[in-house]
Amino acid sequence: MRGLLTVPLVVSLLNCSGDETLSGHGAADRTWQLEELDGTAFDSTATITFPEEGKIVGEAPCNRYFAAQLQPYPWFEAAEIGTTRRACPDLAQETAFLDALGAMSLAEVTETTLILSTPEGREMIFRAAE
Repeated sequence: MRGLLTVPLVVSLLNCSGDETLSGHGAADRTWQLEELDGTAFDSTATITFPEEGKIVGEAPCNRYFAAQLQPYPWFEAAEIGTTRRACPDLAQETAFLDALGAMSLAEVTETTLILSTPEGREMIFRAAE
């Protein structure tokens, strides 16, 4: 009889877990503006937001983009990245931004800074927009 009571308790505890993605660890409710990509100032405008668990949206230099956020913090994965399809003079910057975003695998967030990085040393530094 005891075994029957523990199964619902375990299932209930598993369903109570909070948002373990970046949005649940200080990055939600902010717009983050890209300042540096791999140690170089990023001259175009690109943002990232985490509106809810498992979702990423933002503005790349030419288009809006969206992605799934699949890994628990401090890991990071922007999967299934999609964009609108507007052309503009900054398409090369947009491609660099989206390629870098898709490569990132680690995250660190403070009150005003978001750093996405890879073990190989690639890095994207974002600042909280005012």
